[in-house]
Amino acid sequence: MNSSLRRNIPKMEAGNGAMTRSAGTLSPVERFATGIAGLDDILEGGLPRDHLYLIEGDPGTGKTTIAMQFLMEGTRLGQKSLYVTLSETKAELLEIAESHGWSLEGIELCELSPDEAQLKPEAQYTVFNPSEIEMTDTINAVLLEVERLQPARVVFDSLSELRLLARESLRYRRQILGLKQFFSGRNCTVLFLDDRTAEGHDKQLQSIAHGVIMMESVDREYGTKRRRLEVKKLRGSHFREGFHDYCIKPGGVEVYPRLIAAEHLSAFEPSQLQSGIRELDTLLGGGLDSGTSTLLLGPAGCGKSTIAIRYAISSAEQGGRAAMFAFDETLATLVKRGKGLGLDIEKHVDSGGLLLRQVDAAELSPGQMIHEIRQLVEKQFLKVLIIDSLNGFLNAMPGEKFLAMQLHELLTYVGQKGITTLMTVAQHGFVGTNIDTPVDVSYLADTVLLFRYFESGGEVRQALSVIKKRSGEHERTVRELVMKNGKITVGTVLTEFEGVLTGAPTYRGKIGRVQQPRSNATST
Repeated sequence: MNSSLRRNIPKMEAGNGAMTRSAGTLSPVERFATGIAGLDDILEGGLPRDHLYLIEGDPGTGKTTIAMQFLMEGTRLGQKSLYVTLSETKAELLEIAESHGWSLEGIELCELSPDEAQLKPEAQYTVFNPSEIEMTDTINAVLLEVERLQPARVVFDSLSELRLLARESLRYRRQILGLKQFFSGRNCTVLFLDDRTAEGHDKQLQSIAHGVIMMESVDREYGTKRRRLEVKKLRGSHFREGFHDYCIKPGGVEVYPRLIAAEHLSAFEPSQLQSGIRELDTLLGGGLDSGTSTLLLGPAGCGKSTIAIRYAISSAEQGGRAAMFAFDETLATLVKRGKGLGLDIEKHVDSGGLLLRQVDAAELSPGQMIHEIRQLVEKQFLKVLIIDSLNGFLNAMPGEKFLAMQLHELLTYVGQKGITTLMTVAQHGFVGTNIDTPVDVSYLADTVLLFRYFESGGEVRQALSVIKKRSGEHERTVRELVMKNGKITVGTVLTEFEGVLTGAPTYRGKIGRVQQPRSNATST
C-alpha cells in the first residue's frame, strides 16, 4: 500500500457568495497496489482506494490477467477480494491462473455464466444464468454477494454482458451509475473490465469512472504483437502519461513504464575510457568520455562491432561492467570471432564483467529493451553500454520517428548516469557514392566514428576517422584499420591518400610506399 499527497484546501467565501479554495496543507491519499510493479510506477504507487476504475481493451489484451493480479495482491495483503464474471466460467478462470502458476485461493468467485454442474446443491460458488434472468435480478445478485462478503477489492468482468442484458443504452448507463453509487460508500475499490465489442464505442463509461486504463495490441507484419497501455485519466492524482509497452508472460503481465530521463538526474565523476589501442585513443583525443554516446557508422563487416567489443573488454579489465545487446550477430559467432582477434570474451563473461544479450527484434518491444537496460544500470552498476546495431533496433519500432524519440530519452538517461554508450549503424552499400544510411541519428550522438572501405594496390582495406566529438578535441585525420593475424591494428595517418572516405581514393604517394601495417602500427 503506497501513498501520495493530495492538497487539503480550506474554503474561502468569494464576493458573490460562492465558496472558493486557497492553497493549504497536503493530506495523504491511500493507494492500492495493483501487484504489477511497472503499472504501480506509472500510477505513482497504485490506484487511489475506494473508487471505481475502468480497464478497456480488445479481447486478448490481458484485462483478465491484470484483474487477477490486482485481486491476488489484495489477498496477499490480507484483504477480501471478489471476482464477478459474466463472460468466463470458473473453469476458464482457473485455467488462466494455472497457466501463470497462480492459486486463486482466498479470492471469492461469483460466476454468472450458466454451468450445469454448479447448479447442484454441493456447488461451492454462487451461479446465475444471465440469459434467463432480468438485468435487475443480475445486479441484485451481485450486490447481495458484495453485502455478504464486504470485499476491499472487486473485479467485474465484463460490462459487455451487462450491456447486452440492459438492451437499451439509457438503462445500461443508469445501472452503471447505480453500481458506482452503491460501491462509493462501502470502502471498496472496483475494476470494471470492458472488451469494447459494442457498436459505436460509448465514452460515457470513461466519464463515470474515477480512472481509465486503455490496453491495446498493435499488429506487426512480422513477429509478435506489440502491446501497450495508456492511463487515460486518474482523477485527483498524478500519473505518467503516454503509451507504455507491456507483455503477457507466464507469471502475469509485465509493464514497462515509458522512460523519462528528466526524472533520473544524478552526478558522476568524469572519466575517460581507453580502448587499449594507442593510435585509436589518439584519434579520439585520449579516449571516450564517460556519460557520452558514440556512433560507429559504416558498411557491414568494416569492424564496428569489433571496436565496440574492444571498448567493452577494456572497461571489464579496468574493473567496470559492460553490456552488449546484439541484434544482428549470434553470440557464438561473436565469441569465436573475438577469439581470433585476441579478444577473450568468454573470460569476461564468466567473471561477470561483460554481459551479452542476444536480441530478437521480432519478439522484443522497444519498451522492454529499455526496461532491461534500466535494470542493468540500476542493479548491475553498468559502465559501458553497446547496442549492435541500431538497424535491428529500428526493426523493433513501428516507425522511424519513434526510434529517434526513444533513443533520445535512453541516451540522455544513461548519459546522466555516467555510462559510455556505443551504437553501431550498418550503412547500405560498401564503396563509392552508393553508401546510404537507413536512419540518421548522428545528431543524437556525441561522437561519430566513421568506417570506410578503400582499395589500394589491388587490396580492399579499411579506414576510420572521427567526424565529430562534442566533449573535446580529436584528430581530424584518417587512419587505416587492420584486423588480421590475431590482432586489431590502427595505423598511422594516411597522408598519401585523398578521397578515402568516399571509398574511391586517389593515391598521391610513390608506388611501394603504401602503409605496411605490421611495421608502422600499434596493436592490442
